[in-house]
Amino acid sequence: MQQAATPLCSPSLPFSKYPLVPPLPARLSPALLPPSPLQLLPFKPPRNYLPAILSPLHRTCTRRHSLSLATQETVETSKSESEFVEVGYISNVHGLQGEISVKPTTDFPELRFSKPGRRWLRQLVSGKDVIREVELVEGRGHHGRKSWILKFGGIDTVDRAKLLVGSTLLVREYERPELEEGEFYSRDLIGMRVILKETGECVGTVVNVFDNGGNDLLQVMLYTSSDVPGGTGKSKPAEAGVSGHLAWVPFVEAIVPDVNMNEREMRITPPKGLLELNLRLDERSKKERRELEWRERKKFQRRLIAAKKKLCEMEQKHVFDGLRYGDKSKRGLLADQIVGVNSKLLQQALENIEISSKRCSATELISATRTKHIKSSLMISKEFITCANEEKLGANFKLQEKGLSLISTGKVAIVLVLNDIEKGKGDNPGVVDSESSENSLLFFLQKSLSDDQTFVKIEDRVSVPLILVCPAQEIQSLQKLFSNNDYFAFDSNKVWFLEEEKIPVVSSTEEEGKRHKIMMKSPWEILQSPVGSGGVISLLSSVNIPENLSKMGVEYIEICSSSQNCVTGSPLLLGFVESRKAEIGIKIVEDTKDLEESFDMIFSLNFMRLLAQQIHKLQFYAIPKPNLHVEMVGKEWVDVVPSSPNSYELRSSIYSSLNACPLEKICVMEITE
Repeated sequence: MQQAATPLCSPSLPFSKYPLVPPLPARLSPALLPPSPLQLLPFKPPRNYLPAILSPLHRTCTRRHSLSLATQETVETSKSESEFVEVGYISNVHGLQGEISVKPTTDFPELRFSKPGRRWLRQLVSGKDVIREVELVEGRGHHGRKSWILKFGGIDTVDRAKLLVGSTLLVREYERPELEEGEFYSRDLIGMRVILKETGECVGTVVNVFDNGGNDLLQVMLYTSSDVPGGTGKSKPAEAGVSGHLAWVPFVEAIVPDVNMNEREMRITPPKGLLELNLRLDERSKKERRELEWRERKKFQRRLIAAKKKLCEMEQKHVFDGLRYGDKSKRGLLADQIVGVNSKLLQQALENIEISSKRCSATELISATRTKHIKSSLMISKEFITCANEEKLGANFKLQEKGLSLISTGKVAIVLVLNDIEKGKGDNPGVVDSESSENSLLFFLQKSLSDDQTFVKIEDRVSVPLILVCPAQEIQSLQKLFSNNDYFAFDSNKVWFLEEEKIPVVSSTEEEGKRHKIMMKSPWEILQSPVGSGGVISLLSSVNIPENLSKMGVEYIEICSSSQNCVTGSPLLLGFVESRKAEIGIKIVEDTKDLEESFDMIFSLNFMRLLAQQIHKLQFYAIPKPNLHVEMVGKEWVDVVPSSPNSYELRSSIYSSLNACPLEKICVMEITE
């Protein structure tokens, strides 16, 4: 698997809720350094410098699938033209003898931190980045905290050590370890020419490498001559410049089979449509693009100010502490995450946190239908669920026909929630190996989409809008699966890929009468967890999906999980909901143990739009979990390793939407053995 450094901010995919824009720089007080005879080197990046956006806790060793790959450590260049590699950042002081705690950002911590010798620190002094040479005397691992304890020469008091907190630890680039054959440093990939292997045409240049949690992504800036929308299709030499179009290329051997470091070029075999994904389709001038970027930055600043104000009102000011430390990219990560917090959902969850609420079970729903609390109910055998035989379906045959008519005429949209995509995932996201991934979700999804008996009929798919919700790091894999299979006969203009809704993890104990505190994974990362199936309702409304579907003439939305118990495109349930003029339809499989993991519901579009305005009707419940996190104690960052549950992960169930709907407007179809 070919991977690169974890980005501070996920690459901006066209389906992401929060596009990547330059972060708002935080105002930092100048650091006061102790007198030192060592030279301070002003940090001045070269003209063509492309900063790698790195997480403070990122993994540096990366691998291209089927080959061992690369290591990425951020490269910086000083005025003296010496290049440096980032290997860690100083998080806090340790003990009373001037020792400091370092969080590694390298795959070679033993080499970087236990071997005495020269190192360098990058610090912010009088508003400028400077690089200072230091002498590493000794270092040792801090077991259980994923950090190292270092001792520098001349730093023998707590006061001197405190001045180093927030600094970045560097080594010379030429000191990087030699890699084995087939391995690359991902920073060395930046600037390489990208050539189509089949035609020999140079289509672009690698400008960045990102680790999205699965396969690594090459960010390629395409030349004007590339065969992309808006291009001329004429040949143009590499030195003639680039168009500004950015494309994402998975760094896997199936797509990037040849990497020639000596010639500084790689040959790719992209599947059809890959280079057209995520492109900016207009042809604005450079001046117009700069003006647009400036407006986007100002817009982001306004959103950041508004988000900080809301968090202040919720007594969560501690989240901003990281804005005073670290370099610009780290502060940018925190700013982006602050803007990304869904404060309305968080506030609703915190208000519910003390209210004991029960999760709806399959047994309770079945009991409600059988005791006639829910009057509109239908019981049908599992063997007849996909049956089109009038004799077997009897009186239900007309309901089935009505549902099929709604699907074929584009009156129904499907939302598929992929909540287990990582399990058993194959190496190539576009081709699922049935032998190695028979139990994986991608294999199940590909199998289901290829069979019109368990999914929407192939001839009807062009009329059906499809929304797929999955973890952010899996969007690329899902896009590639669809691209390689011609979107499984769906209209590509009616397919959305959305990141699952997340919400901050909070402390499980209230301190000094204050609200539960948002927990921090690092000084620049908010600890977050998925909202659960209830988050789908908030997610759809936040990106205006109901409004877009309304313009397409859609009347119903089916929301279902990726569980193998669920067969999407349920015409019988659709016909049942339509015949009863219901707002919600629920399908329950008799042997289902957890409805949260296996759900299939139909909402009328009008009710979904109403529900989007009544998010407060959603109920949250808290799941106690032990979570590693950091806290600011005094002026130091301290790692907290819990021995028991210390936090709440907040969840919301899609079934809490029933609170907003009268019982007479709810239909339940029970599937029996």
